Amino acid sequence: MEKPSDHEKLTVPLLEPKPATNKHQEDDDAEEEEEVGSVRRRVVEENKKLWVVAGPSICARFSSFGVTVISQAFIGHIGATELAAYALVSTVLMRFSNGILV
Repeated sequence: MEKPSDHEKLTVPLLEPKPATNKHQEDDDAEEEEEVGSVRRRVVEENKKLWVVAGPSICARFSSFGVTVISQAFIGHIGATELAAYALVSTVLMRFSNGILV
């Protein structure tokens, strides 16, 4: 198979084209309802796509915070020196890991 050259490469549109509508509709209210419904449908679709990407990130953020809080609570029962050591280590490691993630 031949590779397409730079000017022959296929492009994919970022947005789906709107379907053609009949401009000669007699009822303007029906057209406004259709447009509002179309906007509402697009907002719902975009919201679903956003949650697919953001949902796991939100869960990871909450769970890492929860692990830190629970670890500090258990280490605090052992003693003050251990809690201070854990606070120093966790601060350094958490900042380092968040820096890598960013």
